[in-house]
Amino acid sequence: MTTLRCAVLDDYQGVAESLADWSRLAEEVDVRFVRTHLDGPDAVAAAIADCEIVVAMRERTPFPAELFERLPALRLLITSGMRNASIDLAAAARHGVTVCGTASNSEPPAELTWALLLGLARRVVPEANALRTGGPWQSTLGADLHGRRLGLIGLGKIGAKVAAVGQAFGMDVAAWSRNLTDERAVEVGVTRVDSLDELLESSDFVSVHVQLGDRTRGLLGADELKRMRSTAFLVNTSRAAIIDQEALLQALHEGWIAGAASDVFDTEPLPADHPLRTAPHFIGVPHLGYVTRRNYEGYFQGAVEDIEAFLGGEPVRVLG
Repeated sequence: MTTLRCAVLDDYQGVAESLADWSRLAEEVDVRFVRTHLDGPDAVAAAIADCEIVVAMRERTPFPAELFERLPALRLLITSGMRNASIDLAAAARHGVTVCGTASNSEPPAELTWALLLGLARRVVPEANALRTGGPWQSTLGADLHGRRLGLIGLGKIGAKVAAVGQAFGMDVAAWSRNLTDERAVEVGVTRVDSLDELLESSDFVSVHVQLGDRTRGLLGADELKRMRSTAFLVNTSRAAIIDQEALLQALHEGWIAGAASDVFDTEPLPADHPLRTAPHFIGVPHLGYVTRRNYEGYFQGAVEDIEAFLGGEPVRVLG
C-alpha cells in the first residue's frame, strides 16, 4: 500500500500532534508538522509539493489559484473552521482538490474581545509594565463601562456573545450592520441604529464583528474614525482590512480616539518593524481569537476525521 503524505501547517506552538490521535492514520498516512510559517507561494510549494494532504490553520497560509498549480500531488486540503477566505475554492475544484473544514467555536473570539476591551479601558498594559519596571504607581485613569455605550459593528454569533457580556456590565449596547434587522436586534436585546455614522458618534467603545468582503473592506477609514469620540476605544478581532490601517495609525498618533486594540493585522506574522508595534495607546496580540485548547482540539481531531472520511471515499464537511 502506498503511504500518503500529509503536512500540518503553521503549528506555531508545536501542539497539533498532541491534541489529536494521528496514530489512527498511521497505516495509510505519514503526517509531518510544520512549525515555522511558510511565507509566500514559493516557500509553500517547496515545502509541501510532495503532499497529497494538507491541513491549514485558518488563514495563516493562503491557497490562491497559482499555488494549486504548483501542488500537483495535492488531493485533500483541510482548513480549521468551516470558512476560509484565503482558499480559492474554484481553483481547488479545477485541480481536483477536495476542501474540507472542521468544527469551530464562537466563544473564544468573543472572550478575547473582552480581554482587549477591558485592557484598553483600565490601561492594563501600561500600568502592568510600570509595575514590573519600577515605574510610577497609578499613572492613568480607567474608563468606566457601566452606563456607557458599546457599539457593535455586526451582530452575528460572536457579536451577540459580546453584546451579552456588555449587558452584564450594565452597558447600553447598540449595533449596526448593513443586513441587521429590527427582529435580530430585539432577539439579542440591543438597540439597532440606522447608520454606521450614528453608531460611531454615539459609542464609547466600538467593536468590529463583521466578515471581510467587498462591502466591508475599508469600512472604517479616516472619515469614519474621525466621527468617533476622542474618549472612545476601538477593538478589532475580525479582520484587519475592515479598518484602514494607515488611518488607524493616524488616529492613534493624532488622538482622534483614546485607544485601539487588534488581534488581526494586514500581514501575519506581523513584521518586526511594523508601525503598529510602537503606536501609542494600542494593544496588539498575535491573532489569538481562536487559539484555545478546546478550539484546537476540535480543529485537529476534526482534521483526522476528515482524512479518514476522505480515505474511505465519503468526504465530510466539504466546502465549496
